[in-house]
Parts: sequence; C-alpha cells; structure tokens
Amino acid sequence: MKFIKTKFASAWLIEPNYFADNRGAFMVPYEKREFAAQGITGEFVQDNYSVSVPKGTLRGLHLQKSPFAQAKLVRVTRGVVYDVIVDVRAASPTYLQWQGFKLTADNRLMLYVPRGFLHGFCTLTENTEFTYKVDNFYSPAHEAGVIWNDPALNINWPVAVPILSAKDALLGKLADLNI
Repeated sequence: MKFIKTKFASAWLIEPNYFADNRGAFMVPYEKREFAAQGITGEFVQDNYSVSVPKGTLRGLHLQKSPFAQAKLVRVTRGVVYDVIVDVRAASPTYLQWQGFKLTADNRLMLYVPRGFLHGFCTLTENTEFTYKVDNFYSPAHEAGVIWNDPALNINWPVAVPILSAKDALLGKLADLNI
C-alpha cells in the first residue's frame, strides 16, 4: 500500500496494492497496521455506499460537527469522481485551503479525509458508485455544510451547473459555518 502526501499533513491519497491475473484481481483497501504506521489510528464504525446516476451529480460540501465529527476513507468502485476536501480546522496552517483529486474505479485511489474537513465530490461519469468508511456514527443534529460554489472557497469544480439534492442546494456559505 502506498500513502501519497497531500497538501494537508493529515490527509492522504492511498494507492492499495492490486494483483491481477487471468482469473481476475485482488486488492486490500484497508489494513489496520498500514494505516496505523501513517498515524491513522481511528476505528472505522460504518461503511456507506452511494450511487449517482447522472453525470455531473455533486454531493457536498459536508461534515459532521463534534462530538460526531468523522474521518472518512473514500473510494470509487464504479465510474469517476472529482473529490474535494477543505480544511476548516481554525488552528490549522492550511485553514480554508482546498485540494481536489480524481478518483476512479480504474486507478483505485482512495482518499483519507481527516476530521475537521469539508468533503464533497462531483461525478464525471454516469452510474458512479462511491463507498466510504467513517470513524464515527452519523448524527443528523450534527451535520453541517457549505454550498459547493461559495466564492470564499473558489473551488475549481469540473461542472458549471451540477445536479444537487434539494438539501445540498440550500447549504449556506462558509461565513455561516458554525463548527
């Protein structure tokens, strides 16, 4: 397993070992010892799965507030996404910086998103399947988010008019984020 540094000290792009032959393929997307060696010691407590049928679907930017803050391990099992994280940890030297990553079923790259980051993704293909592990349980009372196109973040999304859920379309601006 290869851990690739991002611009954020605690976020990682991860390339699992992948073995293929005439029968098919095998890969281990998570191995506790490998993650612990990189300082990722939280216990994942839930797996989530989403399917986005139309190309251009954008989900996010989301986070869970304390005490239900979540770290995530995300990956694409079918299709392609542009995945974005934003550091909203007030004491961080990378506060309010963002970084985007192309995650595909073919490149098998995963992204570890630490607690204290907004997270969102935009599908670049139809019928995209996205899975992620989280290290804390979901609490509707502790969810928060920021609208995808907030000019304060200036994220360079690959679509001008994404397909949003009604809930995501109503997300507020970064200035209104109370975490």
